[in-house]
Amino acid sequence: MIRPLNPAMATTFAPPVMEAHRWRASTALPAGLSLINVSQAAPTEVPPLPLREAIAEAALHQPAAHLYGAVLGMDELREEIAAQWSQAYAGRVRASQVAITQGCNQAFCAVLATLAAPGDEIILTVPWYFNHKMWLDMQGVKAVPLTPGAGLIPEAEAAARLITDRTKAIVLVSPNNPGGAEYPAETMAAFRDLCRARGLALIVDETYRDFDSRDGRVHDLFMDPDWSDVLVQLYSFSKAYRLTGHRVGAIVASEARLAEVEKFLDTVAICPGQLGQIAALWGMRNLGRWVEGERQEILARRRAVEAAIADLPGWELMGAGAFFAYARHPFAGSGPEVAKAILAEQGVLMLPGTMFMPEGSAGAHGQMRIAFANCDADGLREMAARLDRLTLPRR
Repeated sequence: MIRPLNPAMATTFAPPVMEAHRWRASTALPAGLSLINVSQAAPTEVPPLPLREAIAEAALHQPAAHLYGAVLGMDELREEIAAQWSQAYAGRVRASQVAITQGCNQAFCAVLATLAAPGDEIILTVPWYFNHKMWLDMQGVKAVPLTPGAGLIPEAEAAARLITDRTKAIVLVSPNNPGGAEYPAETMAAFRDLCRARGLALIVDETYRDFDSRDGRVHDLFMDPDWSDVLVQLYSFSKAYRLTGHRVGAIVASEARLAEVEKFLDTVAICPGQLGQIAALWGMRNLGRWVEGERQEILARRRAVEAAIADLPGWELMGAGAFFAYARHPFAGSGPEVAKAILAEQGVLMLPGTMFMPEGSAGAHGQMRIAFANCDADGLREMAARLDRLTLPRR
């Protein structure tokens, strides 16, 4: 007899991107239309040839690339992150304050494992990144939703009203997934001050920092000489260098926090993959100009999607940035019903706002996330033309 599932696991919702894949598999596309897939924020192209050659060279000629490595990652990669972050943020980051993980999702899980136990609370801005919510649910940790202000920018004063004696951290994602919002430096500082005053951790997920539309330093958190007593930063190499399949992420935090993180990482994965780390290090040292070109392409797509949504009757853009646009749509019905109808009628696959909001949230059924990492400006204009032809009932 099979024993029952862990209740926390059983009640956690299914991965949204996998759910969208199931919709696609069970839906016949309209005749003559190819799929426009704006459901997932991931590059679909391979890394640039020089980076692939560096990976191949390491696989062939570096025996250590195939062995266990340090639990917290390669010394050289940790040192490179520390040096580049210190320069980019005009602060001081030491290599001992950097850990390498198997992607940024693992970085989040590892950090939360050091912070919260079942029954504790973590404040997440909504719309939230669904994998953050899923991990908290599976661990029996309560996700407390923080409704943002104008432009999907969260406010520290509103967060302060949500803090209880069970609150352990506030999580910010900037540029935001799914909303695209880029949080002002003043907002970040206000949350830092709130967390420090209330004895909380401030977790800042900067997976999409390489695609921020602002030039130069986007916040001053690392300029604080005591940043490590409150700040935990998360990062991913997946987007900047197209290393999604190699799973390389990073945590920047206090040495004391990383000593606890090490316990989690050693138990779950022993060490991050060597080839992915070698690739990330090579990319950091050699692909700065190439990454800037990728950033400019994403900014061009952002302008295209902003223009496209602006011309769609009944649609309203709520936020756009990095790989995402988040919009209100005019159609009646539940979010999943509308998303599946758009796929069936016009071959456009996107995710409904219900996948990023607490159950029962007002307005969630009338929202959609558009992820344009694998859809260029022409594709986005075609997407808008198809959305304009929809015959779905309107609210």
